[in-house]
Amino acid sequence: MDSDFRQVVVTGAKGFIGRHLMEALNRRPDVKVQGFDIDSSLEALVEALRETDVVFHLAGINRPERVEEYDEGNHMFTKKICSFLEKEERIPLVVFSSSIQAKLDNPYGISKRRAENELKEWVEHNESRAIIFRLKNVFGKWCRPNYNSVVATFCHSIAKGLPINVSDTDKKIELVYIDDVVSAFINCLDSHSEGWEYREVFPSFTIILGDLARQIENFRKSRKTLFVPELDNPFIKRLYATYLSYLDKNNFAYKLTTLTDSRGALAEFLKQNHFGQLFISRTKPGVTRGNHFHHTKAEKFLVVEGKAIIRFRKLDENEIIEYKVSGFEFRVLDIPPGYTHSIENIGPNDLITIFWASEIYDDSLPDSYPLALLNNHNMDQKK
Repeated sequence: MDSDFRQVVVTGAKGFIGRHLMEALNRRPDVKVQGFDIDSSLEALVEALRETDVVFHLAGINRPERVEEYDEGNHMFTKKICSFLEKEERIPLVVFSSSIQAKLDNPYGISKRRAENELKEWVEHNESRAIIFRLKNVFGKWCRPNYNSVVATFCHSIAKGLPINVSDTDKKIELVYIDDVVSAFINCLDSHSEGWEYREVFPSFTIILGDLARQIENFRKSRKTLFVPELDNPFIKRLYATYLSYLDKNNFAYKLTTLTDSRGALAEFLKQNHFGQLFISRTKPGVTRGNHFHHTKAEKFLVVEGKAIIRFRKLDENEIIEYKVSGFEFRVLDIPPGYTHSIENIGPNDLITIFWASEIYDDSLPDSYPLALLNNHNMDQKK
């Protein structure tokens, strides 16, 4: 065995959590990992256990055809691992994926609790180490829908426009996110604790089923409303990432509603109450947009293709300020309130510009007032 590497075994490697953990472990240069699942031979697992430094024991049964399989797949399989390690006098760190249902007296919970007890006895008899995670409901990408995850089921169905069944809208569920679970597991590699201990995954989230369904439905609607979720909320950020992972591979793209006129085209792109709004426009050669001002609304202009002159005039002054910009620069211009402003396409081709506004446009309170860049005095002089 190469002493520069830690030998790691993962049981249940092809399951929801196992797939994520295997991916993370395979990125670590200090780890050599072997994964085992239901299609692996017991002999191969036993051989790997002879050399392992860490065992992530994720394998288990949670939806069997026979109730007896709970005990066989959770309790007895864990007992086999502990018995082999004891026989071979191996004392790797064992990280065990248990469940909050281990507190309950249903068949699944009892089988998980018995598995925990097997680990505790092995630790105490052999002065070894074990870390037990009583996981809450885990959600994230790659989780199997219509199985044992309501988040996966809702995301799968809503993303495909299928109906969902919410049996109890006020039922609370406790959730942890797959990336946080994997991080908690990976942190165990550097643990020097002795004996056995329980650990938790942080952060965790509580939500009622009705709110969960409504939030995921809002994600689906966002393609039309253009409202981006409130991603400063850690739960919403994780849930939105999960929802997107359930989009059909032929449904990643969607069209924006485009307004066209003699000047070119304009489309709203993204909105958020605390962020404002993004637009994108295509302006024909020689055309000028703008000639208006705002009292409070702030804007930013970014030309991404073509050439333009962006002009400003303070409301109570005659001086005209000009900035020449092009798509080669990626140069952003702030549009201060109190300045009438315009953007003119001075190139031979269409001008493509991204606009950001600090507030979402509201017909009843537009804070956008038409005003020619040239005031009357300038216009008289020009005549």
